[in-house]
Amino acid sequence: MRHLLRFRHGIAAALLTLSTSGAAAPMYQVLIGSYTSEGDSEGIYRMQFDAERGYLEPQPLQVMRTHNPSWLTLDLTRNRLYAANENGPGHPDPVGRVSAFMIAAASGKLSALAQQITLGDEPTHLTMSRDGRYLFVSNYGSRSNPGGSLAVVPLAKDGTLSAVTQIATHKASEKHPERQQSAHVHSAVMSPDGKTLFVSDLGADKIFVYRYDPANAERPLSPAEPAAISLPDGSGPRHLAFSPDGRQAYATLELSAQVARFDHVDGTLVQRQLVDLAAAGDTSQHSPGAIHPSADGRFLYVSDRAEKNRILVYAIEENDNLREIQDRASEGREPREFAIDPSGRFMLIANQKSDALVVLERDPESGLLGETLQSLPMGQPSDVKFIDRTGP
Repeated sequence: MRHLLRFRHGIAAALLTLSTSGAAAPMYQVLIGSYTSEGDSEGIYRMQFDAERGYLEPQPLQVMRTHNPSWLTLDLTRNRLYAANENGPGHPDPVGRVSAFMIAAASGKLSALAQQITLGDEPTHLTMSRDGRYLFVSNYGSRSNPGGSLAVVPLAKDGTLSAVTQIATHKASEKHPERQQSAHVHSAVMSPDGKTLFVSDLGADKIFVYRYDPANAERPLSPAEPAAISLPDGSGPRHLAFSPDGRQAYATLELSAQVARFDHVDGTLVQRQLVDLAAAGDTSQHSPGAIHPSADGRFLYVSDRAEKNRILVYAIEENDNLREIQDRASEGREPREFAIDPSGRFMLIANQKSDALVVLERDPESGLLGETLQSLPMGQPSDVKFIDRTGP
């Protein structure tokens, strides 16, 4: 499978060379989620990216005004967009919600479809079932009481959102005196075959495993066997990502400043490697967040926030082990999320606390990040998603 991915990568590079030698430059549309509670952000920004120059056009194509759309998810056809409205107590809108939008096939223009409450505070992540029938919403729940939860939102064929039909809660580990006194669901990720949901709970030090059965329409999730993958005490799992071939999975452990690598076997995860981001165990300056493999499966990228504000690059070796090959500054503060553009030649970083989108060069062959090409002011950017109907 890895040889096939490299072959496909070579074809993509050849096509890009044809583009740069005279054909029209590739232009992609990209969606930016943001926090609106502070600063001057208005919601979701639809922008144009020039993949010839590595340049975001400063003037947005469209702005969709909505509260705290911090996480964005596209359906598999790229015709629907869903946003987690990370609201909660103390925000202008104190109610956690999820919003749905239609994406026009020809223009990419967004139009509002529906909105639904998530029955929890600060929904910080969402994903869709592979069959398009449900959204799985991670209510982080920053308060110790009631804490966080996983919410299941049914979807109609037209993308309309129904009321939450199932809620799952977990027991906290209570290892961290401030951040683990209750459950804090940070992400839910579907297995590549669409049969299993892996739910990372920062407050519980576990990745919970649920079987997905759409035949049970009201309660499509049930605990798997085993029902959870335990991680080190006080580690705080945040985000999970699968390799393109589905054989491996990678998780950021926010509180212990680590990356865990797993074999994905028979619907569960078997831990194989634990990589420390902090020297000598000093985790105070670290906060790993976003994690994404390259499309060819050869490299893994991780954002490290707090005082470090960097992107770490790992080579994925033939035996699947991770080997660090680069430590690159994010050119801003709090790199909450990032994305590699469809050409593979650039990385866009949402530096939340320095209010900027940053574009870096990327070498598809070596995986290394290069020069800073652009830093575009934007209030509290938090997520980056390309509308690329040929992408993963």
